[in-house]
Amino acid sequence: MVDIITRFPPSPTGYLHVGGARTALFNWLYARHTNGKFVLRIEDTDTARSTQASVDAIFEALEWLGIEWDAGPYFQSQRLDIYQEYIDRLVAAGHAYYCTCSSEKLEVMRAAAMEKGGKPKYDGTCRDRGLAKTDNAVVRFKAPLGGTTVLKDVVKGNIVFQNDELDDFIICRSDGTPTYNFVVVIDDITMNINTIIRGDDHVMNTPKQMLIYKALDVPLPTYGHVPMVLGSDRTRLSKRHGATSVTAYRDMGFLPDAFINYLVRLGWSFGDQEYFTREDLIEKFSLENIGRSAGVFDQEKLLALNAEHIKATPIKTLAQLLIPFLEQEGIQAPESAFVEKVVETLAPRSKTLKEMARDAVFYFADTIAYEEKADKKFLKQKALEPLTLLVAELEQIEAFTEENLEDAFRAVMEKSGLKLGKIAQPVRVALTGRTASPGIFEIIAIIGRDKVLDRVSKAVAHIKDKSESME
Repeated sequence: MVDIITRFPPSPTGYLHVGGARTALFNWLYARHTNGKFVLRIEDTDTARSTQASVDAIFEALEWLGIEWDAGPYFQSQRLDIYQEYIDRLVAAGHAYYCTCSSEKLEVMRAAAMEKGGKPKYDGTCRDRGLAKTDNAVVRFKAPLGGTTVLKDVVKGNIVFQNDELDDFIICRSDGTPTYNFVVVIDDITMNINTIIRGDDHVMNTPKQMLIYKALDVPLPTYGHVPMVLGSDRTRLSKRHGATSVTAYRDMGFLPDAFINYLVRLGWSFGDQEYFTREDLIEKFSLENIGRSAGVFDQEKLLALNAEHIKATPIKTLAQLLIPFLEQEGIQAPESAFVEKVVETLAPRSKTLKEMARDAVFYFADTIAYEEKADKKFLKQKALEPLTLLVAELEQIEAFTEENLEDAFRAVMEKSGLKLGKIAQPVRVALTGRTASPGIFEIIAIIGRDKVLDRVSKAVAHIKDKSESME
């Protein structure tokens, strides 16, 4: 059996976006599933728009996603001699020819074709003239004048193209630079690529590429053209639908395994299963299960899936991933064992690492800032007695065990005549500044005796200050 070799060939003209990342993922998963090879190629022949910053951004995104390549990265800009060799071969075999038609002549030609109700294509003026290479000549591929080219697509099924709809397309410009449809074929041939999975915006390029394969007498690869990723309004995904850079999702606190889980489900399915580990995907991915309908990118579904992956990730791993986000919140060099305790309380309720870091700030803070609504609702005069009683009870406890804490709260309930809920919420706000948080006993156990006493005492003083200011 021939080893499967797939490839991902981004153009370095910007960041790696969601659609490109999904293409990379499909090719990588299929290579891993079949124990094949995954090749990375940088299509940088557009020198005006290609940048090193974009190359670096693509590498960074793929590395974050855990999509490692087995060969490459190859750069088209470093392969011009190879392309020239194949251009010369096609010309020598009569499958391509030099054309010296001026741009003005081409315009007249196209206008005349359209006037007759035809397509604005090249009319073959130089096709059989046998012109030699000159400075102003382009190289055109000699397309067949009749018959059909049939694309056997593993996703879309068979697609038939009429050859007379194609013109003699340019494979090398007059300045010597080869064109896209030509170089991708030469790259795929010389890199032994035998499986091409890409967006269906490439379907119309495929017959031209197939004709070049045929002219070079090279077997065709397996093609699979996958539907595009759409935004929630079912238009092509763009910046207006939110951040589309892969690294933007990293910076928002998504886990790479959650992100690839969500990406792969935008066009591929395995029964009704939604949650997949990386290992699951490698085991189960197949071309047959790629759908024909466009995937709709839904940020809320991604958030929900990320929350599931956060819950399933080991606490120690999450703690390490959380540290950079804590540092963004101004918490420098937190002690890892303490972070692990914090993560254990927040992981079941967090959708992103960024959200978790934001919710964790109170654990590390020296001073608690009260949310305005929480302050008004719970830190008021009637909370003064239970909070004061709690301080007195807690001061008598040396070891903040769960049993001792329960005894302290029970004593406050008996002395104040209040139920636990009426005591717990003011205490929660005193300790965290918010109305929603992990369990109070969990919080107390983590932040420790001194901080608890300090925070509850400050809440008592805060209530008294508010009362005095109102008098």
